[in-house]
Amino acid sequence: MSIEKMKQKKDVQPEVNIGMVGHVDNGKTTLLQALSGKWTDTHSEEIKRGITIKLGYADITIYTCSEHKVSGAKCCEKIAGSRIVSFVDAPGHETLMATMLSGAAIMDGALLLIAANEECPQPQTKEHLMALELIGIKNIIIVQNKMDLVTKEEALKNYQDIKNFVKGTIAEKAPVIPISALHKVNLKAVYEAIEEYIPTPKRDQNKQPLMLIARSFDVNKPGTNISALVGGVFGGSLKQGSLSVGEKIEISPGRAVIEKGIEKWVPLATTVVSLKTGGESVESVHSGGSVAVLTQLDPAIVKSDQLSGTLIGLPGKLPPIWTELKIEPKLLQRVVGSKEELKVDPIKKGEPLMLNVNSSTTAGVVTSLEKSKIFLKLKRPVCAEEGAKIAISRRIGTRWRLIGTALVKK
Repeated sequence: MSIEKMKQKKDVQPEVNIGMVGHVDNGKTTLLQALSGKWTDTHSEEIKRGITIKLGYADITIYTCSEHKVSGAKCCEKIAGSRIVSFVDAPGHETLMATMLSGAAIMDGALLLIAANEECPQPQTKEHLMALELIGIKNIIIVQNKMDLVTKEEALKNYQDIKNFVKGTIAEKAPVIPISALHKVNLKAVYEAIEEYIPTPKRDQNKQPLMLIARSFDVNKPGTNISALVGGVFGGSLKQGSLSVGEKIEISPGRAVIEKGIEKWVPLATTVVSLKTGGESVESVHSGGSVAVLTQLDPAIVKSDQLSGTLIGLPGKLPPIWTELKIEPKLLQRVVGSKEELKVDPIKKGEPLMLNVNSSTTAGVVTSLEKSKIFLKLKRPVCAEEGAKIAISRRIGTRWRLIGTALVKK
């Protein structure tokens, strides 16, 4: 389907991806449920532990009408227009920072949740805000949650702590919206802030399609008859271009195979069987909010996020596969995310680092140093265009901590 026909048809695809970020247990998933009616923590371990572990997704439609300005629902008959947005619920626990960074790759803006009944900033509040800054996400709304648990005086003190915390950062001019997600208080202000501060980015739909994969999974239930099995499913967002049902696609860097005792990464070729977005099946999807792509791939090779971090595109049109990287890192002065104020030491030869490139997470070992450049051999290759941003984390104690950024270069 052409772009013109897609525009003529009512577009059910979300226009923008908005991240839910912040410290663990500050109410991200609860707010997303209040906004969308969907509880995104569905993994058994998430339910048992009460925290987000995998990236969660939900879509909402924000209606605009002449009488009520902005509403999250059809408030009256004077609706003038609407916008569908996708939310990406990122884990706030310090051990899951890599998952948050992978999700940040597909975000166009973010809601930074800060609990009014806790000291501000918490370690992962600082780490998530720094991650947004390093990745270049400028459209941020600060949500001061759990207002039902504090007095007026405590709320005002917390507000001032928030303003002091974001001073000099990318979120310095971000609005601060006080709410109670649990009791659904002041959600209208959240909708209004989303419409005002997180616009739909301009995207080039005519470029070659490039889809960042954040999730991959097998949707078949145990015991399904072989004749009824469906192929592997990918979830993510198109960075550019469009995809259609029946189109042949390539997934890169693909999967590892052993040939003559040597591990080799081979891109996967398949066909788009169906597409889903905004809760509906569609013939085509374009760059914008989150989409799901059903393929002909064996579901066993995509299940449990085995292919998360890969890229989808047309055969032979994807960016290069990198097994080694030469980077010029820009290191932070202080380690982000730890309670102690630790200085970031120079990177050393032989040191293992965690790298987030697009939606992928990989480990790299420093093989050599040359003036301001470092050379890394990757444990798992990445598919990325030249100039793609890299978030660098170092193992400090038992945790990976964000220490800097770099760009993919030849």
